Amino acid sequence: MPGVIIILIVLLIAIPVGFLMTMTLVAALLGWTVGAAVDDAYVGTEDYALAHPEAAAN
Repeated sequence: MPGVIIILIVLLIAIPVGFLMTMTLVAALLGWTVGAAVDDAYVGTEDYALAHPEAAAN
């Protein structure tokens, strides 16, 4: 019986929480990478000025 409880805890809590934590890190890395690439591609355009108003003042 204790083995069943341990398996249920792993299946219902540990795996989903671990998956969500991993995907959070993946999403952060992807957003940082894509954001940097898009910023580099749009430097000097109106879209960049709207997204980064502090850069437009210079």
